[in-house]
Amino acid sequence: MTNPKSSNDRGTIAGSGKPNASVPNRREAIRSGTALSAALGTAALGSGAITPGMLHAASSSDDPNRVIRIGIVGVGGRGTGALNDSLSINDNVRLVAMADLQQENCERARTILSKRHGEKIDVKDDRIHIGLDAYKKVLEDPEVDLVILATSPGFRPYHIAEAVAAGKHVFAEKPSCVDPAGYRICTKAHDEAVKQGTSIVTGTQYRRQVNYVEAIKRIHDGEIGDIVSATTRYCSGGIWYKNRKEGVSDTQYQLNNWMHFIWLSGDQITEQAVHNIDAINWVMGSAPETAYGSGGRFTRPADSEMWDNVAIDYTYPGNRVCSFMCRQIPGTKGDNGNIIYGTKGIAYIDAMSGGSRFTDRNGKETWSMKGSIADAYRQEHKDLVDSIRSGKPIVELRTTAESSLTAVMGRMAAYTGQLVDWDFVTEKSSLDLFPKDLDWNGDRPEPSFAIPGVTKLT
Repeated sequence: MTNPKSSNDRGTIAGSGKPNASVPNRREAIRSGTALSAALGTAALGSGAITPGMLHAASSSDDPNRVIRIGIVGVGGRGTGALNDSLSINDNVRLVAMADLQQENCERARTILSKRHGEKIDVKDDRIHIGLDAYKKVLEDPEVDLVILATSPGFRPYHIAEAVAAGKHVFAEKPSCVDPAGYRICTKAHDEAVKQGTSIVTGTQYRRQVNYVEAIKRIHDGEIGDIVSATTRYCSGGIWYKNRKEGVSDTQYQLNNWMHFIWLSGDQITEQAVHNIDAINWVMGSAPETAYGSGGRFTRPADSEMWDNVAIDYTYPGNRVCSFMCRQIPGTKGDNGNIIYGTKGIAYIDAMSGGSRFTDRNGKETWSMKGSIADAYRQEHKDLVDSIRSGKPIVELRTTAESSLTAVMGRMAAYTGQLVDWDFVTEKSSLDLFPKDLDWNGDRPEPSFAIPGVTKLT
């Protein structure tokens, strides 16, 4: 079964609409912008400067009933879903600004959400922003307290860093990054958010799903004994693919078909299966020390860079091994969940709303609990808004960035056929997938896919 928060319905700024004609070179704009420099500790925030956005965000806790004004970047299915969750569970919140590549995404979402939430939707036409740089308009808006970032993942670290530098509270969808360069940006942004007192909650809903929380607490309390090993699977059928439309540039096509290009999605292990990898990191209490694995492609379209399947052995401290597998192949049997083997028993933590159960080593059930993924989706947004109002910010970006990098480490191991360790990906790897010359009307290199033994570890 496919997680509804997966690539099938993720909100994305990577659309096929017609953004502003004056879109600049994104990589140069991102890397030379003072906002990102500030988030990386080299400009305003590092010197203690206070921006108007920071003052506005900080004032959110002055009145527990004060309206929290939301802006969103990436108004596709997942972005709209995140908005609906926040507006449904929170009182005194209001959507005031939107950014996407497609005008129709914003207008459709505004119409649908207005019917559901009435006066909570207050987006004037001049607060709908279209284009690769449209997110900047949301971050510059002094009325926006909280920004939801739901674009294709390749943009995520840069958008997070600039949102933190603008003093905004953040809800950032998973994954946090698709390469080691993005991970380092995220960890610095995490530290800056802690320093300035703004929240970052991430789209790892299982960490707020009651059966996950209780099961993992019981594991940590020793109910199944010492953890020996684990397995986790995210195996499903095929996934969407969008044929190229006539007259679009390479950039426009890749942004519209973003799941199939590694700089945008990080492949299925990073974009989709990161949920299960995050759960195993949570169970084990840390990121793994090494990753070794393989995989391949059999059914992908010719210009897709994705693999069909990846299988990784992750070794955690204490020589505890997690056998991980993800797969997207039509006609195959699905499997989505986690099994943790202990010296006294076995824990089964199913994905979605499958619930959790423990057995002893002979298979007799000793505990079980149901859980609702829909409730977990909403809870992450309630926790975020509550943290803003209370003046007790939640900053959880580093944890999600570590889980995202764990997925990246596994992908790097499979793509290259090498054993990859945590020290390499955090400290030594130079892998940086974001294009240096991204232009809305520009060309992109010919798509290619990784071949173990040929693809180099960098």
